[in-house]
Amino acid sequence: MWQGRSCRAPLAPGRGRAVTQTPVAGAQAVRRALDILHCFHDNAPDLSASEIARRLRLSTSTAHRLARTLLGAGFLEQDPRTARYRLGPAVTELGRLSYHQRGLHLASPELADLAQRTGATADLALRSGPYAVIVAGGSVTPKVGLRRPLHSTALGKVLLAWPRPGEGGAESLPPLRAFTDRTIVRPDLLTAELARVRDREHAVNDGESVQGVRTLAVPVLDRTDAARFALAVRGTPDLITAETTEWFLDQARACARALEVLLLPPAQRRTGTR
Repeated sequence: MWQGRSCRAPLAPGRGRAVTQTPVAGAQAVRRALDILHCFHDNAPDLSASEIARRLRLSTSTAHRLARTLLGAGFLEQDPRTARYRLGPAVTELGRLSYHQRGLHLASPELADLAQRTGATADLALRSGPYAVIVAGGSVTPKVGLRRPLHSTALGKVLLAWPRPGEGGAESLPPLRAFTDRTIVRPDLLTAELARVRDREHAVNDGESVQGVRTLAVPVLDRTDAARFALAVRGTPDLITAETTEWFLDQARACARALEVLLLPPAQRRTGTR
């Protein structure tokens, strides 16, 4: 589990109780406040203070105090009719600032062009703990969650195969969940798959997260040979066939090279090509 970003808090040591009764202060308060914000991942519905408390295993009074603090700072807003909370305008503002500071607005035209040329959905993702977070591309819609488990996606396999400093490989993940009968759920098998990904210089997801969907992904690498981003093309097996796979990979790699220039500062770009 990614520390500090779970929407489930651990039980009190040695007590087996699900509710935290101790005062929340300092660094712990900051962590709990961030945990509250992460409860709204992937289009979670509006939440009451008691629902937040139950998800985080906090006392209702503690959850209420933290939520009111976030409300005052603009990170949450409250429906006056139901008193339920949702993400506030400060989160939107920071998200937009981060989006532009990372230069991700420059990636959208490249991804749209890739999608038009291939007829596939094109997505760009970065790593956030045990998830690949899609930050640009055809899958970014208001009604679709942007996080994907690393182990069951081509995007995630790329991010695991070329980790950045401080990021772990298969051993860093929580227990691997099966989404279809093709999902890799054994860490040793995932480690072997990641070795193949590095050897082939691309990853494949053939029905491992959703039946009837095939995805190819390649890395957007920096000077240290780490994947800053993963780039994927996704379609049906009728579109991405054994005969067309290399063509799709060529298109994706060309786009990835363009994104290296657009998204990375000159000092962080690779000097050669793979």
